[in-house]
Parts: sequence; structure tokens; C-alpha cells
Amino acid sequence: MSEPGPDAETLETILEIGTRVPDHRKLTPWRLVVFQGEARAAFGEVLKAVHRDDYPNYPEDRHQFEADRFLRAPIIIAVISAPKLCPRGTPTWEQQLSAGAVSFNLCLAAQASGFGAQWLTEWYAFDARINAALGMSEGEQVAGFIYIGTPTQPATPRMRPDLSDVVRFA
Repeated sequence: MSEPGPDAETLETILEIGTRVPDHRKLTPWRLVVFQGEARAAFGEVLKAVHRDDYPNYPEDRHQFEADRFLRAPIIIAVISAPKLCPRGTPTWEQQLSAGAVSFNLCLAAQASGFGAQWLTEWYAFDARINAALGMSEGEQVAGFIYIGTPTQPATPRMRPDLSDVVRFA
């Protein structure tokens, strides 16, 4: 993906649509961190430092590859699953599904707005140091990083299961 990304008004619309999801008892069990402009490069330096700590013998260009991850699109949105303790019993699983719905809605809203969008969860979605840099609390998890920008090539169709293998009519 490349520039341009959505302007401020379009991004707000994407965020509004993205957060209109099933949310039993209106707990809002997720939150978003939006990276754009210089914030992308700054967070890339965090990725680079963590990668360098884990792989000190790797060549510098490999560490720089990690630093450049957030420069692959003009907008990156971290969707953080933040389940709430619910005395009335809304299960954590249901709250995590709500965060997944936010992730997918953001992709659909971006695509409906004429942009490309990709939902990724790579190594940095599961690293405690990255989670700390995102200001995450215990019990929170990254549901995904949503990359949004202008497509530079057509989407490549993925193999999908044969419906007869995954669907059963009762």
C-alpha cells in the first residue's frame, strides 16, 4: 500500500463504522491506537529495538526491515481486545469476538471508502514489550493491526475451503 491514505474526515467515518459491532451489554471491550505520520516511524523504532534485543546477531538490514513495518501504509490501527469484568456474566470470549468484529469492520469500511486494508497479526502482536509500548494492561491482547492505504497492486485471491467441507445443514 502507499499514499494517499484517508483524510481526517474519511478516517473518522472508517473509525465510526469500524466500531459499530456487536457488544453485549455495551462494554466496549476494545480500544484503538491509530498510527499515522511520524508516529509510524517512531513505533517502528520500538519494533527495531525489540527485534535487535531478541536477535543481536542478525544483520542491521533485518532490524531495519522491522523498523519499516509501520511505513508500509499511511494508516495503521492497533485493535486491542480489552475484556471487562462483567458482573452480569458477558463471557470474555464474546468480548474478544467483538474486538475481532471491530478489526473486520475497519477493513470493510476502509475498502468501501476506496482504500486497501489488511488485517495482520505478526510477531509484534504477541510480544509483551510491544504490548507495554502500546500501553496495554494485563488481560489485553492485540486483536490485529489494520493497515490502510492505497493499493499498489490488485489483491491476490486466497484459497478458500470447499463449502461441503465446512458447512453442514441440520
